[in-house]
Amino acid sequence: MVNLISWAGAGTAAAAETAPSRIDDLVVDRHWSHLKAAATALQALQSADGCVADGHDEARALVERLTASIEALAPHFPHDADYLAALVVDFRRWAETFGVPDFLDSLQAFHPERHRVHGLRHLVVFPMYTQNGSTSRLVEAVLLEVIWPEFIADLESGEHSNKLFVPVRFLDFTAGYDTNSAVLFPETVAMRSVPQFTWGAIFADREAARFRRVAGAAAAITGLALPPEAAALLADQQLAEETFVMWDLIHDRTHMHGDLPFDPFMIKQRMPFFLYSLEELRCDLTAFREAVRLEGTGIGHARLVQYAILFDRIFRFAITGSRVRNYDGLGGQLLFAWLHQRHVLHWTDNRLSIDWNGVAGAVTALGEAIDDLYWRSIDRPKVSHWLAAYALVSSTLTPHPASVWARGAGALPVDGPPKGLTDAVLPDEFPLSMFYEALSRKLGDVIRGTAGITASTGGAADRGVLGQSAA
Repeated sequence: MVNLISWAGAGTAAAAETAPSRIDDLVVDRHWSHLKAAATALQALQSADGCVADGHDEARALVERLTASIEALAPHFPHDADYLAALVVDFRRWAETFGVPDFLDSLQAFHPERHRVHGLRHLVVFPMYTQNGSTSRLVEAVLLEVIWPEFIADLESGEHSNKLFVPVRFLDFTAGYDTNSAVLFPETVAMRSVPQFTWGAIFADREAARFRRVAGAAAAITGLALPPEAAALLADQQLAEETFVMWDLIHDRTHMHGDLPFDPFMIKQRMPFFLYSLEELRCDLTAFREAVRLEGTGIGHARLVQYAILFDRIFRFAITGSRVRNYDGLGGQLLFAWLHQRHVLHWTDNRLSIDWNGVAGAVTALGEAIDDLYWRSIDRPKVSHWLAAYALVSSTLTPHPASVWARGAGALPVDGPPKGLTDAVLPDEFPLSMFYEALSRKLGDVIRGTAGITASTGGAADRGVLGQSAA
């Protein structure tokens, strides 16, 4: 266990290093206000594919206002000069017809991965959809800044190299990001063809603020006594942001590392959703295990990464979103049940308790079970791999009573195309346990209330929870 006094001192210094800006000067700049207003007005004229069917004169006036604002703001972003110049060209070309937008040229000129400097700001404007937000390709505008503390730069420059990873913080945004979306991915942009992507941005401030509010409320509801480090993590937004950056750095690179099936596992494949659950959980459990190792090398945030993964997975992931093929939800359910069935997590006398000394071993065992599944898949046909993955999940979680998959290969169309197997999976193949049904009723409003949350609006729902530390 980290010495709390020395750890707290280090945490305070780290928090000071990465404290969010005061109200940024660009947020109150009139050119940003004009740009944001023009983008919002354009959204009202666009259809789902980004076209503008009617009101072309109004739309062209809005595009002129938007591009004039981009040009006025451009001197604040000399590192993005080529991108912003190309962006103006793309907008004016689109305004000639207002057909399906094509912003490939400006997208290919945007390279935030080349400028990972702490506090560096970017202006991002594209017709795009926002994951967990708008599904239409509307004009969205975002002001953001990079989060790149020194210890992350050191990690990334060594064995955790990830040249595509760009952790960021919101400064301001249009409606598509007033949602649950916490990522900015180039593949969401409207474009004529798909290039090789060179970056992906994750809003660590939203992740951290959402985590602090949900985990704090969950601890209060379940009566969970928090270790001092965990309580401090929930109390400190900057520390939580840094922790999520470290988690995301390791998670993101894990998708392409390890003994994987030959095809890229998550790319353009239609599979039973529990396979996506195992892939996302594999990456998080790899990050957890790596954090255990890094804790032994003296990296102060490594212990906090373990708390963040555990609490976010078992509290927020498990009951967030619908029950229709919710692969992140299933991963949270699986982790909770695995820990409970190994007597590391206890729900007794209507209180939750955790054997903290046993957590690392139990999490490692689940990670190794998934790793072994992947390793064996290299020698298995696809259908056999899918059946083995189902067996792993169903050995811990109870399937729906009407499940065809639960009846085994004899009940499944194993001789037909894989589509038949995927279609046989129920939308809620592994329903919530009675524990999670009750927790969802108590915590659901808190989770839903985190839509659009940022560093400036987030935080623990109940400060009293943060003093509830384990002895």
